This record gives sequence, C-alpha cells and structure tokens, in this order.
Amino acid sequence: MACTHIAKPGIKPFRHLQHPMEVIRQFTPNWFAATMGTGVLALALAQLPGANPALHAIAEGLWLFNILLFVLFTGLYAARWVLFFDEARRIFGHSTVSMFFGTIPMGLATIINGFLLFGLPRWGEGVIALAEVLWWLDVAMSLACGVLIPYMMFTRQEHRIDQMTAVWLLPVVAAEVAAVSGGLLAPHLADAHSQLVVLVTSYVLWAFSLPVAFSILTILLLRMALHKLPHENMAASSWLALGPIGTGALGMLLLGADAPAIFATNGMAGSGEIAAGLGLVAGITLWGFGLWWMLIAILITLRYLRAGIPFNLGWWGFTFPLGVYSLATLKLASTLHLMFFSVSGCALVALLAVMWLIVGTRTVQGAWRGELFVSPCIAGLKK
Repeated sequence: MACTHIAKPGIKPFRHLQHPMEVIRQFTPNWFAATMGTGVLALALAQLPGANPALHAIAEGLWLFNILLFVLFTGLYAARWVLFFDEARRIFGHSTVSMFFGTIPMGLATIINGFLLFGLPRWGEGVIALAEVLWWLDVAMSLACGVLIPYMMFTRQEHRIDQMTAVWLLPVVAAEVAAVSGGLLAPHLADAHSQLVVLVTSYVLWAFSLPVAFSILTILLLRMALHKLPHENMAASSWLALGPIGTGALGMLLLGADAPAIFATNGMAGSGEIAAGLGLVAGITLWGFGLWWMLIAILITLRYLRAGIPFNLGWWGFTFPLGVYSLATLKLASTLHLMFFSVSGCALVALLAVMWLIVGTRTVQGAWRGELFVSPCIAGLKK
C-alpha cells in the first residue's frame, strides 16, 4: 500500500516559514535565554537540601542537555553571520534585540558552573582547566557586552523613557553572573596566586555590574510610575529586575565565603575576615530587596494574566531571575541554617521547575511551527 498520505496536516515543521533557511536568517540571541533558564534550573535542583540521587541525575541531565542547546544555538547564530551578514549586523542598531547579546555569556556561565558541580565528580580534576579557560572567555564577552551595548545605546540607537523596559539590564548583568562563576571557580584552582586573581577579578566584575544595574532599576521605577506597565509582549520583563538583585546577593555570599582562605594564603588574613562579614550582610540585604521586587513582579504578572499574555521567547525572563534568587536563598539557608530560607528556597525551586516546564513546552511547540523564528531588526525587509 502506498504511504504517501501518512503525514497529517499541520505536522510539517517550520510551516510558518517560507523556507527552512529562514531558521538561520531569523535567528537572534534571544534564544540563548533558554540556555540561561535551563542551566539555572539544573544548578538549583542539584543544590536542594537533601537532594536524592535521582534528582541529582535529572539535574545533571538538564546540564548536559543545556550544553547541546548552547552548541546548537551558537552554530545557528554563527551561520547567520556567515550567510546573512548584512542583515545580521542590523542588530546593533535595534534598541531591544541588541540587549540580548548579554544572554550569550550568561548562558555560558551556567555551563561553566555545571562543570564544577557535575563535571568535577564525574570526570575529575581535568575539567577545572577547561572551566578556567571558559570563564576567562566569559569574562571577556561580559565586559564587551557591558560596555559596547550601552555605548551603542548612547550613539546609534533610538530610545524613549516611555518605551524603556528591564531588558536594558541584560548586557549589564552579564559581568555580575561571571562574578558568581568566579566565586565558584576560585577555590578549585591549585595555585594560590591564581585563586587571588580570580577572586579579585570577580569582585571587580561584581562592582562593574551592580551599580549600573541599580541605576537602571531606578530609571525603571520612574518609567513605570509615569508611563505604567509595558505592552503585554514584554510582560515577562517585570521579572528581569530580580536578576541583578539575586545575582548580586549570590555573588557576595560566594565571594565572601572564598575570601578568608584565599586572602589568608596570600598573606591578607584580616582582609579575608572582613570580606566574609561584608559578604554575608550584603547577601542578606540584597535578598530582602529582591523579595520586594519578586512580590511586585508577581502582582504585575497577575494583572497581565487577566488580559492574556501572548507567548514569545521573552517568557524565558520568568526563569533565570527566579533561578538566581532561588540559589541565593539556598546559599543563605546553608550558611545561616535557618528553616525559613530552606523552606523558601525549596518553594522557589519548585516554582522555577513549573515555569521551566511551561515555557519549555511552549518554546518547543513554537520552534516546531517556526513561529518563534522572527528577527525584528529585519522584519521590514523584503525576503
């Protein structure tokens, strides 16, 4: 019997695209937000108090899957620059899509952290050298995003205060995420001087990012008070503000925990003790600030839900900020041994897992249909 009519209508992939090559032509850095959300869920699941082997195996599987995603997205985006260079470079003039360059180093940071959490016990000390090389690459990309994207905002792009959203944070916060990875990496380095270099660099990255991010948050508060909420297409951006706050808290806690041993080994024991105390106090303080932003974000999201929120890749903004805030909560729980932070951390990770499942499912469906492959910076061009 002939089998030519087995395929059902609507099953064909990329049916919303004129040609499969449009996947490459329309590919944007927004996709790397999926690696951020997937990576942070893997890290959070593995650090739940009393996590059983099955849960750890799921977390490691997510991390490995995230590596595949990152490699795939890197290949697709590199192909776009090779095959459609003139269209790809238009991103630098786009006031929104250009901000998502910051998702590339942040997605890579979750993979680096996974090498230390999952790769080290599985493959041994050899992964530390790989993690160190990748970390310095991540630092370079984060610094470039944190300087060049704002420079283009000041010189090439068109921005208005009533159109501003929290996506302004994305290129700036990448350095802060790299600082957290440095805090995880430093204790694993064999050389005392290398530990100090990574620790100090991480403190610089934290300071490179957080004050600028908080300046943007100040403008964002004014923008929302004067012009109310952004369009529902940007609904998930209300959660992005939680990102630099949660990352800032986690960074201070990790760097403060590293400081006593590393500074002491390098003849600065007194400075290490001071850094540890400041790290704990700063971590708790920032966590409290993050609590305010999270509650505001929940209220804003509930308001959007009443009218309906159209799905787009921006929904990944619900995941990573919640993930880093969850990690900061779990770190406070392990440091202070307070039940409140343990319970809160577990609840936040459970919420993160639910959000990841929802957003991940919708992303796979949208990618299969091809409707998520849209590059706003070339939307007006003839194909």
